[in-house]
Amino acid sequence: MDPLERIKEQVENNPILIYMKGTPQFPQCGFSSRAAAALQQCGEKFAYVNVLADPEIFENLPKFADWPTFPQIYIDGELIGGCDITLELLESGELQKMVKEAAKKWPKEEESSAG
Repeated sequence: MDPLERIKEQVENNPILIYMKGTPQFPQCGFSSRAAAALQQCGEKFAYVNVLADPEIFENLPKFADWPTFPQIYIDGELIGGCDITLELLESGELQKMVKEAAKKWPKEEESSAG
């Protein structure tokens, strides 16, 4: 499957998704670590893609949403932004609202990698 099609499918099939360097348990950069921690603070499960483990995603994701850096957080199929925006939304209380609303759309299964 074309990498951009895979990204589109991941974004559409995961109500809360972070593309990050590493995993939420073992982040590989500070920005990814802080963004994943912000999502974890919201108390809902979310999917993740380790862009370091998937070179095609790493190379093509910046083209998908015209956003050049990682992490990238998607909620309800929409790019929310990277680390700074996510932390601002957390501080204002907006991230928690967005995540809680999107979490209602999850099928009843465990948190997992979207890749």
